[in-house]
Amino acid sequence: MESNSFTLNSLSLGSSALVDKLNFEGSKKFRMIELGLVPGAVVRALHKSPSGDPTAYYIMGAVIALREEDAAKITLKPIEQGKAHCYNKVNT
Repeated sequence: MESNSFTLNSLSLGSSALVDKLNFEGSKKFRMIELGLVPGAVVRALHKSPSGDPTAYYIMGAVIALREEDAAKITLKPIEQGKAHCYNKVNT
C-alpha cells in the first residue's frame, strides 16, 4: 500500500476519497465492481449502523452498506486539493 493510501474502513464519516484497488478474489471482486467500486470512483462514508457495522457509503449515485471486513480490503487514495472539481459531485 502506498504511503498516502488507506482502506475504506478507516474513511471518516462525511469524508470522500477515490477507490484505488480492490483486494478481493473471484466472485467477491466482481460483486464489488458491480456495486461501482472501481478504481477512480469517488466514495463517501455516510453512516454507521447502531452496532457500528456495517457502514453506509455513497458510490456512483447509490448508497451501499459494507461490512468492516470487506471495507478493509478496499484501498483508497485521497482526492488531491484543487482537483475535487474533476470528480463526480457527491451529495447526500
